[in-house]
Amino acid sequence: MTILGKDAPIDGKHMKALKALAVVLSLFLCACTSVQVKPLDSSLAVSKICIEKNEKVIVPEFLEIVRTGIDRHGLASEVFDNKAPSSCGVILTYTALQKWDFVAFLSHAELWLRDQNGKQIGYAEYHLTGGGWF
Repeated sequence: MTILGKDAPIDGKHMKALKALAVVLSLFLCACTSVQVKPLDSSLAVSKICIEKNEKVIVPEFLEIVRTGIDRHGLASEVFDNKAPSSCGVILTYTALQKWDFVAFLSHAELWLRDQNGKQIGYAEYHLTGGGWF
């Protein structure tokens, strides 16, 4: 499999991290969606993801869905408000938007994984195309 332009095998631990990054987005798949994932480099060993809480996101339970997806793949997660704890090697930031069409629904989400130095090491985007008419 090619990861970020490199041919490298993906072991079980790295596959879990890749799946955790994409699991939230896959929960919302339908015929009118666009999902983009830039997975982690296979040389990175990830066992814990620290999540910076985004108070601007009003999508109900979005943060808990993200945490559940991460936990489901055998990775630890921790949420922080302002400054990441020193034990955080990988930091997840996110944004999520919702629209209304008789009910509220997720219309767009982006998740960024960065290392301790702020370098982006993974990315996922979900976008509902066509306005989300049910």
